[in-house]
Amino acid sequence: METQFLHTFITVADHGSMAAAARLLNITPAAVAQQIRTLEREIGATLIARVGRTVSVTEEGSRILQRSRDLLRNVADLRSVANESGVSGELRLGACPTALAGMLPDILARMVDTFPRINVFIKPGYSVDLYRDVEAGDLDAAVVLQAPFPLPKTCEWQLLREEPLVVLAPRSMAARDPHDLLASEPLIRYDRNQWGGRQADDYLRANGIVPRERFELNALNAIAVMVDRGLGVSLVPDWAKPWPEGLDLVRLPLPQPSEPRRIGIVWSRSSVRVRLVTVLLQEGRKAMASASALAR
Repeated sequence: METQFLHTFITVADHGSMAAAARLLNITPAAVAQQIRTLEREIGATLIARVGRTVSVTEEGSRILQRSRDLLRNVADLRSVANESGVSGELRLGACPTALAGMLPDILARMVDTFPRINVFIKPGYSVDLYRDVEAGDLDAAVVLQAPFPLPKTCEWQLLREEPLVVLAPRSMAARDPHDLLASEPLIRYDRNQWGGRQADDYLRANGIVPRERFELNALNAIAVMVDRGLGVSLVPDWAKPWPEGLDLVRLPLPQPSEPRRIGIVWSRSSVRVRLVTVLLQEGRKAMASASALAR
């Protein structure tokens, strides 16, 4: 049995569409359908029911879906198990949006330079979803925001970077009081549904600031561009570069203490690829130490 066909089956089941699976797998919808038909012949059961442009998993498909996931994870583990004398294999890694664009490339550059036999599969996503993926064993580790809840005993977390809250404002407002800016200027709010946005909201509430809200979104680079265009000010974590180019902004520190946004690595202690996770942790610490030295 071709394991790639199992991967195609799982992708179709997760996304409910042959076309969506084709885009993710970078093959044609016809190729997706052919792989599903071949898999169904080999297993001897119909796995996917087609209704117009949408599909659903049959009862027989549901019975083998989790076992298919487990089988693919076991196949991915073979290289790590076979090469216990060296650091090699595939690391399945998740990353939240700001880490994916900012911190992670530096960490990965160090990893592949020192350990060229490591391959890394990267899944972008929001921190809350990536925590679940690590706990379920779908990912070995993830670069995420610190969770506002205790972790299960099967997982551990290591801090990489703290990001204090700052007021983001046009340079023309650099001399003004940060609290006055938050109270009087239109606020481009960092999404309160996200962990970092909740910290900003907690600060506003704790200091009795009632802002004039104009926009609310979960996209820090977009917030920076909107502030640059004169649409308002924002209260955001001082996130890692790169930032959009050509912006004329100031990052004003807050006059009162605030809880910083913390980014780190969560990992599964039971992963067979724990040696690869160890490499990720050590190179992550080195990358952050180097970034701190350059900032001083």
